[in-house]
Amino acid sequence: MLSLTPHPLLTFDGEAVTAWADQLVTEEPLELRLVAGEEERPVSVTMRTPGHDEELVLGLLYAEGVIEQASDVLAMAPWCEGDQTQPNVMRLQLRSGLEALAALSRHTFTSSACGVCGTGSIERLAMRAAPGVWTAGPLTPELICDLPRRLGEQQVLFSATGALHGAGLFTPQGEALVVREDVGRHNAVDKLVGWALKRKLLPLTNHVLVVSGRVGFEIAQKAAMAGLSVICAVSAPSSLAVAVAESFGITLVGFTRTRRFNVYSLPERLSLPGVTGPAVSHS
Repeated sequence: MLSLTPHPLLTFDGEAVTAWADQLVTEEPLELRLVAGEEERPVSVTMRTPGHDEELVLGLLYAEGVIEQASDVLAMAPWCEGDQTQPNVMRLQLRSGLEALAALSRHTFTSSACGVCGTGSIERLAMRAAPGVWTAGPLTPELICDLPRRLGEQQVLFSATGALHGAGLFTPQGEALVVREDVGRHNAVDKLVGWALKRKLLPLTNHVLVVSGRVGFEIAQKAAMAGLSVICAVSAPSSLAVAVAESFGITLVGFTRTRRFNVYSLPERLSLPGVTGPAVSHS
């Protein structure tokens, strides 16, 4: 099973812009539901690339100390009703029954009904987040290309260790307001949002989030919650991150290098030259 999702994008190569279709890695949530007798309870959601889900669940349960061997899982299968199957919901029957709830406490708890999918995640996010607003004028390709360098200049711990992710909050002029580092890419973004929250700066209208790695759902979700309008990443986004960006009015730029980058959503916030290649939609 190849978990790939096609998506149209624009590539700036230092001189021209080309429209084409790329393959994004698919990201979707997997909800775990524990069954004990007549009782069934949703206990956690983890984001993942679909495929080998049973192995993922076994590894997660083992790491959390819920099981000691595979046989501790008495039954495991995707949720189904009649001829309808929901592959993003896994029903489990464990030897330990509902006692596993305590062991899974550090994961994201959910009370959502069956039907968890990328769309469902975005719908739940829409209850708390509003589309980003950008009134600062278009960003130049030269500025976008230079943002990872500006972020890297302030990653003191990464320079010393090479082992941390970085996230920076920038103005439309490319000024770094704050840069934070952490072993967890999501934690670095949380630190930025916490910094802004303490200063009563939310929503972060007309700000750019720059991250040193890839963009998955959680980073896109955090950006949407903070009201950010532009995300610039050194690496690639996932399919669900792009879906969040499109849903919440976020310009998402990836594979940012010295003279090139890809635009996955809302390219109108960038002052790009004319586009060549087949016509594609970014709506």
